[in-house]
Amino acid sequence: MNFADSERIRARLKKEGWREVVRRQDADLIIINSCVVRESAENRVYGLINEIRKSGRKPKIILTGCLAGWARRDQTGRNLRQLRRRIGDDVEIKLIDQFAGLETKPQRQAHADGYAYVPISNGCNNFCSYCIVPFSRGREVSRPAKAILREVQCLLRRGHSKIMLLGQNVNSWWGRGRIKTFAQLLEAVATMEGLKDTTFLSANPWDFSNDLINVIAKNKNISRSVHLPLQSGDDEILRKMKRNYTAADYLNLVTKIKKAIPDVKLTTDIIVGFPGETEKAFENTRKVCRAVGFEKAFVSRYSPRPGTLSVKLYPDDVPPAEKKRRWRILNGMINLKLGT
Repeated sequence: MNFADSERIRARLKKEGWREVVRRQDADLIIINSCVVRESAENRVYGLINEIRKSGRKPKIILTGCLAGWARRDQTGRNLRQLRRRIGDDVEIKLIDQFAGLETKPQRQAHADGYAYVPISNGCNNFCSYCIVPFSRGREVSRPAKAILREVQCLLRRGHSKIMLLGQNVNSWWGRGRIKTFAQLLEAVATMEGLKDTTFLSANPWDFSNDLINVIAKNKNISRSVHLPLQSGDDEILRKMKRNYTAADYLNLVTKIKKAIPDVKLTTDIIVGFPGETEKAFENTRKVCRAVGFEKAFVSRYSPRPGTLSVKLYPDDVPPAEKKRRWRILNGMINLKLGT
């Protein structure tokens, strides 16, 4: 999403007469498009601002993205004051929307995965207890199907044959008229002439419908790599996370997907060390991982995000060393195939 947003920011600045430079030290304007999902990402923003200040040059700095959204969308002003204490008064803080919206024509960049990124929605309505996205991105807004298909069509005409549909909860996209569901939208994209490969990020298990499974199964140009965030394999932790499924629900969905799409490769997100995660709860996550056989997992250590429900309700009671140990075990088991 940040890459896609940055492409739209580039287009807006180019339209205003700005020219992009290769070296940061040559810039008159530096825009930091931030992530705030984890504390480590937030800290990198503060470190980068300090680096720029120490460089001797005095470019204008604009902070945007999720950290700016977290500060600006807070009606109390508390988050903005807190952020100001960390970055000072000389950094301008702007929402992505103040640069560019979903309908801003992007200045495309080459990506290592070869996909052209097409955002179809922004924000999230789920409010998982650990997640700051609804506070930084706002409530979910779906882009009209006509606009999405028009952008994809334009990309195909220009020789892009790989398309990635993006949203914080991509499969809860909704539309009006002939195309109302994400499954219908995905099929409309997949059946376009010239499309060789399409995929989507990121999907929530509780919105992964039978229709969506069937659309993927019957269209061979939809990627067989499906990202399906698990977060935890323990029912009590899932409840505290406010994830709307149990471990059994997740495994049943995986069974349906594998039955309909035999060559599917599943990837996932997992958080270790969530408040109250016992050794038994962690073992339950390992059991689910063994049962699924994930191709890859993005394993992260829980970090409290300000303003989220988990911070208000649950003490961060798993020691950092234990979080690291659990991360090492799952990373080795799934990504390094160590078989633990």
